[in-house]
Amino acid sequence: MNEYQKAVVLGLGISGFAAAKLLAGEGTEVTVLDGGDNEGLRDKASALEVLGVKVMLGRDDLPEECFDLCVVSPGIKCDAPILRQVTAAGIEVLSELELGSSRCVNPIIGITGTNGKSTLTRLCADLLRCGGFSAKEGGNYGKALCDVVMEGEGDWNVVEVSSFQLEHVKNFRPSVGVLLNIQPDHIDRHGSMEEYMKIKSRLFSMMQSSDTGLANAGCLKDVMKVSVGSNKWVSFGQGGGVDYGYADGVVFCANENEAVSVKGSYFENDILGITAAAATGVAAKCGLDVKVVEKAVREFKVLPHRMMLVREIDGVQFVDDSKATNLAALDAGVKMCDGPVRLIAGGQLKEKNLEWVKELLAKNVKKVYLIGEAAPQMRDNWQDSVDCCDCGELERAVNTAWSEAGKGDVVLLSPGCASFDQFRNFEERGNKFIEIVEDICIDDRSNKNKE
Repeated sequence: MNEYQKAVVLGLGISGFAAAKLLAGEGTEVTVLDGGDNEGLRDKASALEVLGVKVMLGRDDLPEECFDLCVVSPGIKCDAPILRQVTAAGIEVLSELELGSSRCVNPIIGITGTNGKSTLTRLCADLLRCGGFSAKEGGNYGKALCDVVMEGEGDWNVVEVSSFQLEHVKNFRPSVGVLLNIQPDHIDRHGSMEEYMKIKSRLFSMMQSSDTGLANAGCLKDVMKVSVGSNKWVSFGQGGGVDYGYADGVVFCANENEAVSVKGSYFENDILGITAAAATGVAAKCGLDVKVVEKAVREFKVLPHRMMLVREIDGVQFVDDSKATNLAALDAGVKMCDGPVRLIAGGQLKEKNLEWVKELLAKNVKKVYLIGEAAPQMRDNWQDSVDCCDCGELERAVNTAWSEAGKGDVVLLSPGCASFDQFRNFEERGNKFIEIVEDICIDDRSNKNKE
């Protein structure tokens, strides 16, 4: 397939690199632009240049060439000057997600939402495998969709989709689409919750009557108002009155007259139980016996930095939830803890309203240990409800929490903020937390041996 003669790819991250490889393999003349210039980018540039791709680092303006396609990486904002140049030149603009999906032969399960997308993506892929299908994961989680296409699709392609990726889709059409939840996030990029919802609803825009959209009952009416797809709608959530409802460790399936037990698994709580309910709906719409979900949840391996138990030391649990980059995720993380919480929070705030979590903090959190640039704002908002300590750096926060913790306490890293003020990404922040906890464990063993 050589649909395009000459393409420009904006950004040399995971998405841009994959898009450039795919297009070059199809015979398209490809130029990649990236405003950065470092060793990692230069290594990627060298790999692409072997394929005949021209890479221009340290450049964020459009060359004077006649391109017929522009592939935009998710990190490029819609109002970026270079995108204005692209639009003015009349060049077709696509996301890497759109490009990859246009090359998919087998059906797609598209999963979007504010929090929990990656866990649901992995769970859906697992349950498909349990049901005898091959499944490939990609998109915003794991490999770029273009990489999935080049390496070989599964019977089903399970694709995590972010709002950034949905900004530049035209014909993206999942056979099954899931909106897990909608909570305040990325308002700095999208401008308002209303716009955020509209962008999320693009997941369903091209769906036909044979396709199925699953949505959390809490936002089903809102997404139906703005969606233009003609798909069937299915609801999931907590309790009754939905097609797939979670309660007390069990997912009840109204249409199949079945009950799926998730008791004893990672998903046996009110937060992740809803994720299991969504996955059960996906299983049914893919033609599987919903009981495959029971096997999938039992065997599920927790994803890094998502409510991951790092260590238990002298009865104190250390839990890494670094992926919690907004307050809704922080709220969920605290609720999922079994014992009293010593919360490590802070970083770069993405929202303005901090008041709504105060009741939860007062009820469930013994003390908050604040880090990063948001620390003063969080302290000022929360200190009348919960004891707050401004620690500055993560290492000091972890060590202070450990020194004050007692048996049964949970030291929880659930920042509620982006990480970019102190770390490259949430993964680096989570890995640093793990490193500090491992040092505490070594010191604790050493002290016991001396005794």
